[in-house]
Amino acid sequence: MVFSRPIRRWLLPNVALLAALLVWGVLRYPHLPDRIPRHIGIDGVDAWTEPTIGSAFALVFVHLGATVLLTACAELMLRVTPEAELPKDAAAFGNGLVRSSLNRPRTRASALRTARALLVLNACTGLSLLVGCAVLWRSTADPHVSGWLFAAMVVPLLAGTAGTVLAAVRDRRTPAS
Repeated sequence: MVFSRPIRRWLLPNVALLAALLVWGVLRYPHLPDRIPRHIGIDGVDAWTEPTIGSAFALVFVHLGATVLLTACAELMLRVTPEAELPKDAAAFGNGLVRSSLNRPRTRASALRTARALLVLNACTGLSLLVGCAVLWRSTADPHVSGWLFAAMVVPLLAGTAGTVLAAVRDRRTPAS
C-alpha cells in the first residue's frame, strides 16, 4: 500500500519511535535479568516471566500493531468521499440508508485533520509504551516501580485521545457545504 503524502509525513515520527524501541530492546535483551515483569499492579511488579522474545518485546509488538491499525484508519479516512463532495440529489442509497446516517468526514480538510489526529494518537501510545519498556528492560528484577509510572503512561494516552476527540468534534461542527 502506498501512503498518501500527508500520511507519510505524519507517520514518520511513529516509525522513528518504533525503530528506537526496537533498537533499544535489541541492545537491552542480552543484558536482561533471569526474570522480567509480566504484570505491573498498583503495588509494583506482581508477576514475573522469563525473558523470551515474545515477553521482552511484547510492548514493541503492541506498538507495531497499533501503528499498522491506526495508519490504515488514517489512510482510509483520506480515501472516503467527504459529505461536501457527495452529489446533492443523492438523498438515499440503494440499500435505503439516508445520506446523513453515514459517518463520513464533512470535508477533505476535516478528513486530513482526523487522519493526523489518529497518527498523533499512535505516537502518544508509543510514548506510553516507551515508559513501559523502561520498566520491562531494567537491569535488575526489582519489584518496586516508581509512583510516577502510571501518570507517565496515562498522560500521553489522554493527550492523544483528547486530540482525536477534538478533531472529530470540529468535523461535526464544520458545515458540509
